[in-house]
Amino acid sequence: MATASDQPLPVVGPVWSHNCTFEDLVVSFAVPEATDALDTGAGWAQKWTAKWRADQGEVVTPVRDLAAFEWASSRPARAFVWRPDQRHRPGLAFMSATGRLHGFESLAERRVLLALDFVGGMTEVLSQPFTLKFTTRQRPVRHTPDFLALTRGTALLIDVRPVDLIKPDDALKFTAAHRAAAAAGWQYTVVAGWRPRPWAALEALSARRRAMSDPLGLMPELLELTAEQPRRLGELVAAASWPTLARAYVLHLLWSRRLTTDVALPLGDESWIYLPRRG
Repeated sequence: MATASDQPLPVVGPVWSHNCTFEDLVVSFAVPEATDALDTGAGWAQKWTAKWRADQGEVVTPVRDLAAFEWASSRPARAFVWRPDQRHRPGLAFMSATGRLHGFESLAERRVLLALDFVGGMTEVLSQPFTLKFTTRQRPVRHTPDFLALTRGTALLIDVRPVDLIKPDDALKFTAAHRAAAAAGWQYTVVAGWRPRPWAALEALSARRRAMSDPLGLMPELLELTAEQPRRLGELVAAASWPTLARAYVLHLLWSRRLTTDVALPLGDESWIYLPRRG
């Protein structure tokens, strides 16, 4: 049933870290736009529902009203559990964009949180945001998407599933989630894999994603050195007044998009570092 390849897609052209997008990092599954198995007759957006967990208890809304829900008071639709014998790896991950921890149910989901944190523009990220109840021509079905990433103006509903694990029932649920997101004016994607080179660079930069104090003034010095001319990473570090410390600050400036490099290429001392062009 899966139509996306589990082989990483080639990266075409440079991917500049200062304007890298979510799509530059992930390989998406081609979600079927429609299927005869779904009951999408008249009034389907009223019949399909989303169940949220909120401070006041469970709240059920029709799909057509998804975007109107007061998400700030919501809780994950299901609990995150840890057991010695489980095969997946759940946990909590910090996001600098929100300043708090977010639950994930697998290492692939943890990667999604890191990617969302890097691309920026997020006002909130909800893990397991709601449980969608939709109807097929045979029976009602439930599905809980993995994340809802809210931005200024829209939202991105996300499911995470390696392409070789996507079964026909999963594809049906993804098609239903896609229709529900579209009814709310949201975007939808299924993360089925990763683009290896941008992702390798992102993991290196993420080591310095948290705020850093700068008592020695290295950050303005590094920005000034790069403004003079583009420099290779090793040369930029060596030109700083404190080379031993400078590398960590370069990575932080790349993560925070104050410097830029082509993350489609391997990140190392030979990588060219630039001051981003603005406007």
